[in-house]
Amino acid sequence: QVQLKESGGDSVQAGGSLRLSCVASGYTNGGKMAWFRQAPGKQREVVAGIRTSVGDTFYADSVKGRFTISLDNAKSVLYLQMNSLKPEDTAVYYCATSLWGDGALSEAREYTYWGQGTQVTVSP
Repeated sequence: QVQLKESGGDSVQAGGSLRLSCVASGYTNGGKMAWFRQAPGKQREVVAGIRTSVGDTFYADSVKGRFTISLDNAKSVLYLQMNSLKPEDTAVYYCATSLWGDGALSEAREYTYWGQGTQVTVSP
């Protein structure tokens, strides 16, 4: 049974940093993983994705240059380093994975398994 567990969410002031972690279990050799977020009253949106075999990445324009996605394959942990946080980054952040490496990294429909989410709150 595939399980994803996020952690690292917190309340920080604008300009601060956080590192989110997502521990994956129940499978090996996942194809791609990603972080999505959903703010109150808004649709879920992609933040960043990574293809596990090749290592190519995708970032939403709103986080480019501030966030970094990385994967520790040996530990099956996905990270999201978030720097220069802004109030508009406030959201529940979700980890997602697919066993298949093809397809767009940015599309939610490409991911089969999702975590429960971790709250990130950025105050002005």
